[in-house]
Amino acid sequence: MHGPGFIHLHVHSAFSLLEGALQLEAILKMAAEDEQPALGIADTNNLFGALEFSEKATKKGIQPLIGVEIPVDFAAHEERLSERGHMAWTGKSSIVLMAQSEHGFSNLSQLVSRAYLESEDGLARVNLDWMSRDSLSGIICLSGGPEGAIDMPFAQGQDANALRRLDRLAEIFGDRFYIELQRHGRPMEAAVEPRLVDYAYRKGIPLVATNEPFFKSAAQFEAHDALLAIAGGSVLAQTERRKLGDQYYFKSRAEMVALFSDLPEALDSTIEIAQRIAYRPRTRGPILPKFAAGSHATEDEVVAAEGAELRRIATEGLDKRLQVTGIAPGKTEAEYRERLDFELNIIEKMKFPGYFLIVADFIQWAKAHDIPVGPGRGSGAGSLVAYATTITDLDPLRYNLLFERFLNPERVSMPDFDIDFCQDRREEVIDYVQDKYGSSQVAQIITFGTLQARAVLRDVGRVLQMPYGQVDRICKLVPANPADPWSVERTLKEVPQFKQMVDEDETVAQLVEIAQALEGLFRHASTHAAGIVIGDRPLQELLPLYRDPRSDMPVTQYNLKWVEPAGLVKFDFLGLKTLTTIRYAVDMVKNRGIALDIDAIPIDDAATYKLYARGDTYGIFQFESAGMRRALMELKPDRIEDLIAMNALYRPGPMDNIPSFINRKHGTEDVSYPHPALSTVLDETYGIIVYQEQVMQIAQLLSGYSLGEADMLRRAMGKKIKAEMDNQRIRFREGSGPNGVSEALADEIFDLLAKFANYGFNKSHAAAYAWVSYQTAYLKEHFPHEFYAASMTLDMAQTDKLSDFRREAGKKKIEVVPPCVNRSEVVFSVKEDRIHYGLSAVKGVGRAMAEHIVEVRGDVPFKDLGDFARRVDPRVLNKRTLETLVNAGAFDALAPRREVAFAAVESVIATAQSLTADRSSGQVSMFDSVEEEPFRLPTGVAVWNSTERADRELSAIGFHLSAHPLDAYADMFEKLRVQRWSDFERAVKDGAGAGRLAGTISSRNDRRTRKGTPMMILTLSDQSGTFECIAFSEQINEFGSILQPGNSVILQVGADERAEGISLRLISAEPIEGMAERVDRQLTIFMADAKALGPTTAQLKRGGNGKVNFVVIRDGGAREYEIELPGKYAVTAEVAGGIKALDGVTDVRFA
Repeated sequence: MHGPGFIHLHVHSAFSLLEGALQLEAILKMAAEDEQPALGIADTNNLFGALEFSEKATKKGIQPLIGVEIPVDFAAHEERLSERGHMAWTGKSSIVLMAQSEHGFSNLSQLVSRAYLESEDGLARVNLDWMSRDSLSGIICLSGGPEGAIDMPFAQGQDANALRRLDRLAEIFGDRFYIELQRHGRPMEAAVEPRLVDYAYRKGIPLVATNEPFFKSAAQFEAHDALLAIAGGSVLAQTERRKLGDQYYFKSRAEMVALFSDLPEALDSTIEIAQRIAYRPRTRGPILPKFAAGSHATEDEVVAAEGAELRRIATEGLDKRLQVTGIAPGKTEAEYRERLDFELNIIEKMKFPGYFLIVADFIQWAKAHDIPVGPGRGSGAGSLVAYATTITDLDPLRYNLLFERFLNPERVSMPDFDIDFCQDRREEVIDYVQDKYGSSQVAQIITFGTLQARAVLRDVGRVLQMPYGQVDRICKLVPANPADPWSVERTLKEVPQFKQMVDEDETVAQLVEIAQALEGLFRHASTHAAGIVIGDRPLQELLPLYRDPRSDMPVTQYNLKWVEPAGLVKFDFLGLKTLTTIRYAVDMVKNRGIALDIDAIPIDDAATYKLYARGDTYGIFQFESAGMRRALMELKPDRIEDLIAMNALYRPGPMDNIPSFINRKHGTEDVSYPHPALSTVLDETYGIIVYQEQVMQIAQLLSGYSLGEADMLRRAMGKKIKAEMDNQRIRFREGSGPNGVSEALADEIFDLLAKFANYGFNKSHAAAYAWVSYQTAYLKEHFPHEFYAASMTLDMAQTDKLSDFRREAGKKKIEVVPPCVNRSEVVFSVKEDRIHYGLSAVKGVGRAMAEHIVEVRGDVPFKDLGDFARRVDPRVLNKRTLETLVNAGAFDALAPRREVAFAAVESVIATAQSLTADRSSGQVSMFDSVEEEPFRLPTGVAVWNSTERADRELSAIGFHLSAHPLDAYADMFEKLRVQRWSDFERAVKDGAGAGRLAGTISSRNDRRTRKGTPMMILTLSDQSGTFECIAFSEQINEFGSILQPGNSVILQVGADERAEGISLRLISAEPIEGMAERVDRQLTIFMADAKALGPTTAQLKRGGNGKVNFVVIRDGGAREYEIELPGKYAVTAEVAGGIKALDGVTDVRFA
């Protein structure tokens, strides 16, 4: 072949979401193998991969041609024409646009951005009115191919529209317009081609041949067809869906030359277009707004002005810091001044003063508006300039933190402050940044969700119409480990049962084969959780923008990896729930008249360290796991340095050193150092290398590295590149020699550093988060009511967490009372030393309804259900939500019994609606003093027994709050060593494999195993939460009759800890009542009126094993009369519940 012969111009990569099945690397590999000199990407609706493709193609010696396939809204124009008698066609109308020059790429970028930003439905679409010669100069246009703006109307018989479109495009683009021909074997291509060629010849418009590949080879057609079905929500068997042929693969130059041998000019056009394109997107240096200089200032003038401003505010800030917090022990003011000057000089030299000023500005704004900001995150806490300018709140000299770990003068890279904000006020800070710099100059960063193993298996299983249960079983064989995600291929190799299913079933084999082909492709675009970029000009001038339908803020079309090479600097605005918890708790403490400055609490509070030492750290940031609690109980920390070290050590790898760290602290193991000179570096951690900073300091102290060089050493060790490591080893030996270190010892220490550099932790981050942890622990120890109420508010959606917090509070004798429309607030609150359940935490009760109830209640409690009905807005109410509130106990103060309130719900709504209608018609004014009609409660309502009441409360709250069917058996459980679920769950994580549990069955799901034998999944609850247990055929045959919803049972179970949680399997079961019969019981019944004796006695049956006592309370509790009934009675929880519901009975105790 002489010359290139053909160049691809219309290739779809994986950035054509759920359409392209080609990763950029695969495209470039095929192009290189075919010796293609240039290649054009034209992804559907976006430029997501433009810069990445440009850089990667260039490195492979391939000229990148940047394009996009984008729909143009010809329809509106054609509908206007149709009103004058022409027929309109409104099908897909895409064209291909390719950037010819830098100016052209800017125009293309702005057009694609506008297509998203001005879209009302979130779908990219170009308005024809936006397209003009000027706005599209520097852009080449291809007509779009068989699914494009020209071919489709021709194929539909709308020739007039097709010709008008051709004329319009030719008018806009002139000699930069090409009519695109494709030959993938589709009948419509052959039908339309003569008309396209005829028009081209008549109008003198060049033809261009393109191949529009979506997948690698014809063998991948089936997998790609499944991808299109996934995208369309259809199944492969459907005929009416989008479907491409098997020729839409990446063809070689020779194949394309042969395919278009009859139209050589169409092939030549591909080369001509590549030659006309003289631009590719390139990486840029960092671009930031000019913070302290005029818009026309030169770069040097900007750096000088910003450097002077940063120096001023940092110097003044350090003065204030030293006045308030003082100088760290063992340090001098001169050391602070020298460190500040050193850092400022480096920041100025690296031209980063503007970055510090921008970050300091929005943090200072947040703090001035009482928005909690974290003390630091990542290596930024090692900067004294950051501390002086209030970017961080941790004194780096006090904690021996290193600036070079954050900003290394030996390695030019952007500083990167990750900032934690209170999660429910983070958006306010972002709004401030938008207001300050202009909304067009601020954007979030795009991220791409991929088809991962389990998800792609489910998607493919659906389009293949496989049974859901079968696909579910297959998916669950893929280990779920977010830290180390498993691929389909790895599962096939390492999970024998998975491979067996593939080998034994052709359909499963087809599923897995297709899933492997699609795994890793991009599924959707969304917004990065934290990243924000700020430009010095409208961002559309720098890169294309996208709009996430779930956000009003623009989003960059380049992801996190490529947005910085594009010249934009990332700022991480993170929402940290713990900061919000702290703020809520401090605000509640303030309600008690205590002004608590959480940032000024003593760092040496003995009571707080005792909390850590006893492992009472559930709910404590970074320290609440069961393993961490065990380690803390052994360590018994008594200083902040211990907490910093544990935060760093409790991770895979370094946690192996925890036993030695504990023993050395307590003197049961000798503290030793790799070299005596290192004691100053390692004394704080008892001779153990814990932090990355220690690796750097050892290299500096022992081998003469600068801290900048030491940071490079640390990075090299982390990467494990042999050539680089060998050079560093020689450097380390040579530097250690003059300090009296032998070559053998130098090698030994070097290997030790290499090991710890790989998994040593960033001390700056550990210190900052240890301080946040300490603040939460201080609140838990000194203000437990507020701590628990705040924690429960932030975890309202997690029933298990709420149950655990309630149980934890109970251990401290802190009562969590059920929701109440008269006492509860919208969220959890503290009143009279009790935690009141938040109304919005009740399942199904939205925040709007809870806020409305609290608002109309104000300072005047509701008197009864009628008063509630007259005061609330019926538009906010609905029957189901009111019933849920009743079941939760929220109306206990307004009705004699829950069942009565439940039966009155419709009347409450009707009353509210009637009164609102009267007000609307003018019959009653909101301010009229009218005689209220009495609200009549329903009568004859059947009493709920204790089980029904408890079950209803469980459904409304998610756990049993005021009572649980098992409460009556607490003493018996203790005697019989029956564990609570939450305690057993922790025991399993500690290695237990079996135990005895009690639970009330809420549901039973009968299924069959893969072999066809019966199995059963039981959902049960106890006072601590809900759990599931699996029973197989043997246990079902023996115990199935008692394993019914509503029954309370004692279970003997086996347990396994798996990635997805703890799995329980039934060994044996027994009704609780059966076990209770073997234990002597006593029922004590308290009543305010002796008249209740008769009805109560009628509920009792002789012949059991329990004693019954009556306690009659008279004169408001001044006198009590106790009566013991002779004989033995059937004493059960059911009997106790029924008696408690009787009029005149005030309490029942069952022991």
